Amino acid sequence: MHDTFLDIQTSGTLATVTLNRPQVRNAFNEGMIAELDAAFRALGSNAGVRAIVLAASGPAFCAGADLNWMRKMADYTDAENLADASQLAGMLRTIYRCPKPVVAKVQGDCYAGGMGLVAACDIAVASDAAVFCLSEVRLGLIPATISPYVIRGMGENAARRYCLTAERFDAAEAHRIGFIHEAVAADALDASVAAIVAALSAASPHAVTQAKRLVRDIGGAPIDDALVADTARRIAAIRASQEGREGVRAFLDKRKPSWLAPQAEQ
Repeated sequence: MHDTFLDIQTSGTLATVTLNRPQVRNAFNEGMIAELDAAFRALGSNAGVRAIVLAASGPAFCAGADLNWMRKMADYTDAENLADASQLAGMLRTIYRCPKPVVAKVQGDCYAGGMGLVAACDIAVASDAAVFCLSEVRLGLIPATISPYVIRGMGENAARRYCLTAERFDAAEAHRIGFIHEAVAADALDASVAAIVAALSAASPHAVTQAKRLVRDIGGAPIDDALVADTARRIAAIRASQEGREGVRAFLDKRKPSWLAPQAEQ
């Protein structure tokens, strides 16, 4: 499927969403934001999709906001600015809450809102040629809508530096602070992402969805009686689920679980 600003391809159980505005370094505008939101809602509800890769065409991953969009925003009323920002915030939340695991494949420069896209994904792999920057303060702005994801991704301490200074930093630094999971040579990027996708596809689809929700809900929560009870309920529920029962039976029977059978037959 090819939209105005995205290229969306499916191969087996993998969907790849590619930002496809290389002529403007994949900078986003209201159209791309709307298409991203719609794409991740549709793929998240597609039972045939087990994993999603967010990629980009051309030399840059995403340069942040499109200049023409920014020119339009300069004349917006307060109400129009709020509505516009809410659309961006909603799209990021859609990616973050997508029930399918999302892997960011960062092949080039990743600035401002582009960092929000990466941070909203579950796993991020970048070429060692990629450069990152939270550039908003240079324009008199702040990285507000992307901050919930960026701060979770790099941690509060690193965010204090890079949100305030707008310094550029490389993939090695992004990996050191935990913003990305791997920094690899450019010619190894495809293989690294493919290995992660293979690991995701080998796991129980239902368990992966529930594990993603678990990390999101439990991370940072106080370990109190309510949390302990919640985790007990979660494991009890998944033990009783169809895939939970099948996975345990397959392990005990020393065979592949049913969710791997179609792949084994191909």
